[in-house]
This record gives sequence, C-alpha cells and structure tokens, in this order.
Amino acid sequence: MKKTILFFGLFLLLTGCNDYTHPTIPTRNVDFYIFLDDSRYQNLLNYGGYVYLTGGVNGLIVYRLNQETFMCYDRACPYDWQEADAWIWMNDDGLTLKCTKCGSIFNILDGTVVAGPAEYPLKYYRTAFDGFRLRIYN
Repeated sequence: MKKTILFFGLFLLLTGCNDYTHPTIPTRNVDFYIFLDDSRYQNLLNYGGYVYLTGGVNGLIVYRLNQETFMCYDRACPYDWQEADAWIWMNDDGLTLKCTKCGSIFNILDGTVVAGPAEYPLKYYRTAFDGFRLRIYN
C-alpha cells in the first residue's frame, strides 16, 4: 500500500511540473525581472495598470490585478499570430484586450476569449512578485 501511495505521489509530482503548451502560439523562453521602482514600469504601481514589454512571440503585456497578482500574456493573437499586424492591445475599457487584425476580444483576468473568431485563450506567462521586483517566466 505504501509503495502504491509513493508511486502515485511521485507520478503527480513529475507530471504536475509540465510546462503549459499553447495550441497555436509557439513557445519562446521567457525569464527576466523588472523592478517596479524603474520609471518605465510606473504604471504597474497602480491596480489596473499595465505595460507593454519585449519578449515572447509578439511582445508581452503585463497587467496588475491587485497587491500581489500580475497577469502576463503574449501579444500574439491565438487566431492569426503569424500575421504581421496581429497585435494584442488593451481595450479602452481597461478590462479586455483586443487583436488589431481579427478583432477578437479577450478577458484581462484570465485571457479567455470574450468575442471574435479566436478559439483559444491568450498565451500566458507565469509571474512572481516579491514586493520590489516582478519575475516573468515560463
């Protein structure tokens, strides 16, 4: 019995660490820090603030949800990411993201599709915040 529990525990540990693979957008290595006291990232000092960064496939958008939670998505649209002008931008409402090419709209909180031809959510990247610096990685 102990061997069975040990086996399943080890199995869950090993399979639970797999990286997320997006169905349409290719994986690019992302692993860097930004410091919120840097003037380039001052918009992230406020809840609901966001910044555009380089990295990933088409750049990144980072959004501050609350004191400790940041959301980071690739700016490549899951519907037409290979098109040169298919970029994800913050919508005027501050709660959704929109593709300039296909018009798909995505929820800022989880990257899911709200409207448009896109079938898949935005590609996300992990974040870790220690109170001073934000790590963005996959």
